[in-house]
Amino acid sequence: MTTTGSVLAVDVGGTKLAAAVVEPDGTIAVQGAVPTPAGPDEATVTAALHRVVRQVIGDRDAHRLVGLGVGSAGPLDPVAGTVSPVNIGAWRGFRILDALRTVLPGRPAVLAGDGHCMALGEHWRGGYPGPALLGMVVSTGVGGGLVLDDRVHPGGSGNAGHIGHIVVDLDGPPCPCGGRGCVEAIASGPAMVRWAASQGWSAGDRPADGRSLAEDARAGVPVAVAAFERSATALAAAIVSATALIDLDDVVIGGGVAAAGDVLFAPLRKAVAELAGLDFVRRVRVHTSGLGNDAGLLGAAALALEAAARQ
Repeated sequence: MTTTGSVLAVDVGGTKLAAAVVEPDGTIAVQGAVPTPAGPDEATVTAALHRVVRQVIGDRDAHRLVGLGVGSAGPLDPVAGTVSPVNIGAWRGFRILDALRTVLPGRPAVLAGDGHCMALGEHWRGGYPGPALLGMVVSTGVGGGLVLDDRVHPGGSGNAGHIGHIVVDLDGPPCPCGGRGCVEAIASGPAMVRWAASQGWSAGDRPADGRSLAEDARAGVPVAVAAFERSATALAAAIVSATALIDLDDVVIGGGVAAAGDVLFAPLRKAVAELAGLDFVRRVRVHTSGLGNDAGLLGAAALALEAAARQ
């Protein structure tokens, strides 16, 4: 990536919309985020997207930005520039690149899955340069992306790596994607909270969310501990299956649920060890994200820098 200009990076998720101006060396010059609006109104979500983009560009001359990279929850169509995130019901076939080209007219614009961007960001700036990396985002949903031989592997439709929709329980709960028993239906933050509540868990005066559930798991509350162990087993099943298929070296996990730390990663590593049989599967390494919430933005920036360098 040889370019002398900065790029605008955008990260779209079911919980938040984030944006950043990123320098060619991966330095984030400025960044911001807003909550993703709930509800079916496309215009409201789009207005929030424009608000966070204007916030990070500020008084900066937009013409000095050489490209735009967008990472979004999927499914998506990177050629058409459209997204239909499972957890953003207001956007179905939403033309996100067209919506943002008004900010950077005439500049190259690239769209990829948020999991792809997270994986690429970790590969570029997070210290995981191995030949086969799976990035996972465990938050409102469960996203994923692959970096193989130093390049994002998008697949034929641009949606490869959607590990959140691997089926791990044939009789499992319904998933927002329309399937049943997917990893996301078990291991996402909202799914964990729903299951814990069905088992009698209550957050009391706190918000009934993943953060409160993690607090209780760290305190040893049995139902909260069980919710994280259930999530970890689903994630482990997907990781072992993906490793058997692709021969992964590393799996890097970020997102709000991953921020719970050892209450997730201890049972996750234990479950991977128990489920993995073949030697080459057992060698996979599972890491917490080294870049946190910046990984997706940096991956989107890397794609934008590459596109700008080709012009």
